[in-house]
Amino acid sequence: MKKKQVLPVVLAAALMPALLAGCGDGGSDNAANTNSNANGGSNAGTNAQPANDGGDQTDANKPSEPITLTFFDKNTGAAFDNPVAQEIMKRTGVKVEIQQPTGNPSEKLNLMLASNDLPDIILMDRGGDIVNKYIAAGAIIPLNDLIDKYGPDVQSQYGDILSKTRFKDGKNYYLSNWYGMDNDPVFGVQMRKDMLKELAPDKAEGGQPFTTGEFEQLLKDFKAKYPTIDGKPSIPLTLNAENMGAVLGTFKGMWGMKPYYEDGDSLKFDVKDPKYRDMILYMNKLYREGLIEQDWAVNKSQTWEQKISNGIVFSTVSAYWDLGNANGALKKDGGADKQLFAYKVVAPGTDPSQTTFGPRSPLGWDAIAITKKNKHPEETMKFINYLASEEGQYLLMWGVEGQTWDLKDGKHTPKPDVLQALKDDWAGETKKTGIRTWTWFIKNGLGSDGTPYDVSRLNRGEIEQMATKNLLDSVYDTSPYDNLNPEGGTPVSLSYQKVQDIMKQSLTKIIISKSEQEANAGFDAMLAEMKAAGDESVEKAITDNYKTRMELWK
Repeated sequence: MKKKQVLPVVLAAALMPALLAGCGDGGSDNAANTNSNANGGSNAGTNAQPANDGGDQTDANKPSEPITLTFFDKNTGAAFDNPVAQEIMKRTGVKVEIQQPTGNPSEKLNLMLASNDLPDIILMDRGGDIVNKYIAAGAIIPLNDLIDKYGPDVQSQYGDILSKTRFKDGKNYYLSNWYGMDNDPVFGVQMRKDMLKELAPDKAEGGQPFTTGEFEQLLKDFKAKYPTIDGKPSIPLTLNAENMGAVLGTFKGMWGMKPYYEDGDSLKFDVKDPKYRDMILYMNKLYREGLIEQDWAVNKSQTWEQKISNGIVFSTVSAYWDLGNANGALKKDGGADKQLFAYKVVAPGTDPSQTTFGPRSPLGWDAIAITKKNKHPEETMKFINYLASEEGQYLLMWGVEGQTWDLKDGKHTPKPDVLQALKDDWAGETKKTGIRTWTWFIKNGLGSDGTPYDVSRLNRGEIEQMATKNLLDSVYDTSPYDNLNPEGGTPVSLSYQKVQDIMKQSLTKIIISKSEQEANAGFDAMLAEMKAAGDESVEKAITDNYKTRMELWK
């Protein structure tokens, strides 16, 4: 489960190709959240005995001399020095220097590629075009021979995911992160439960969806009852403009739309789905009625989160885990019910079970690759093999044996005080123990002893429980649609980028239009600009890539 500190993005990549000029925004892949039982615990590559997290890697698998690897991880810039890091260095003989992703990670990735200033290992969005750019530039190396020689646990853990993530030349240039199908919800309409108990008490506990009409009325009722909160103007619905993949992905979920509009045997951009116009006009209506925050379009993630933390917001749209810090502040201030919980809102004519709030790909959210600048590829693959093994997974996601968990009756068993600390203060406990600080080569699902690789699944709080209750039936597999973009450096790829830019620049303007007539005109103008930019040739390339993939996967 790609949660907590993981990229807000990440999600919309498969969901909203148009807006993914850099999303992790989304993800849909992304995730994909994201998501087996190979017994790959021994870094020596044998599965003759059960994996456990207590044994050191053999000296034969360590470098003859300690080495340092630079690692760009778009998701975190934490220093590699906590207890988990110390244990990894002890077992592998490898020290890691994390490169802090300052500013926009997508911009940083493009700058590194252009300047040829590359780290040894790089983690980037798997669902966007950035991986193809790195492959085309020769910036990352094929891994097949390295996996064959030094990656037995990689092979056993990843299985057929390796065949599904090959490049068109048949080679693997990266290893997926958060791979394997994760039957867990993603997006939802987040609403303050304490206020929902006042405004719609029959649905506050979940299990019953709202219609779009009912949601609109809720926002109006909230605005009427709470014009101000603590002396500040209240906000019925705010949006995070820095994560439009999640915003549009959530609204698309109400109408049951997927990454592309399937028109016969062709894939077209999602905005061409007739339902998309209905969706965007609904958003515009909410905005014109003063129900969406009027200055939402300038919201950055930090300001969006701060407004929610201040308790002046009734609702937002996002992945349910994106509100971790804000909900933590709200809970501390006023109890569990003061938090925003994920609910399902359903558009007219849409079957509630056919909503698409949960984009998940078994192929993973992120791509982790070895760059051409790496002077220790063999040692790096041994290091990767350890982290990808079952032993490595439990170390990354559960912490150090004896400190945060014990092996009891052959099962990984977390210490009760650690689980409670994670529940009470996620950020503080993960920083102290190293649990889930780095989420690398993560496999969703259960280990060989039946316990989840992700310790947080054993301690699901009220937020996760509500999201599961309301949105589990909205999960769907996005992998057929992942990364179908035209090949970089071609005329059609330039058209693709132009089309993306047109959609990215147009949709926000349409949402904040002053009238429905203006919104419709803006939508028509967007479609016309897309056509002039060559969207039909782009759609043909995407459709061809899709058909080729389906043939390969037969």
